[in-house]
Amino acid sequence: MLNGEEETKIITVKNGGKKGEWTQTEHCPQGTKARGFSLKVESQAFLSDDTALNGIILHCTRDGMDEDSVVSSGQGRWGANTGTNWCTDGYLVAFSLRVETSSYTFDETAANNIRFKCNNGKYLEGKGMSWGNYSQWSPECEEGICGIQTKIEKEQGMFGDDTALNDVRFYCC
Repeated sequence: MLNGEEETKIITVKNGGKKGEWTQTEHCPQGTKARGFSLKVESQAFLSDDTALNGIILHCTRDGMDEDSVVSSGQGRWGANTGTNWCTDGYLVAFSLRVETSSYTFDETAANNIRFKCNNGKYLEGKGMSWGNYSQWSPECEEGICGIQTKIEKEQGMFGDDTALNDVRFYCC
């Protein structure tokens, strides 16, 4: 208990990038939970700086409702939104993050993609990039995922190496 309120369970993985700062936490509206997600991804830039995963957007709904609310925490400035992946008749309960570990090269990317497990046993993979490796699965949120907080590296300037999204943690309902 914290100040008379039940403590919220937070799920994490161990392979998140080290750069950046934790941004604001965003929560699904009361009575909803994350049943889908989309990503903000910069595709391979070839001759310029790559950042890969720039944002994770949760799509929150109530049981049996089609309308959704979106929450995302902080995002990098590059890339475009992907289509939404949905847990059919279910909700998100765990995740695994694909991260390119620091290689001390001139073009690092940090987080590249994410996959989620649904409570009905279905697995969903984002439409991110394929650099790096996936982490072990996070612990599960029994009642679903209801919040997100991202770790974002600020823009490094014209000659800097940007990584954008480095890590994420999710809040259980």
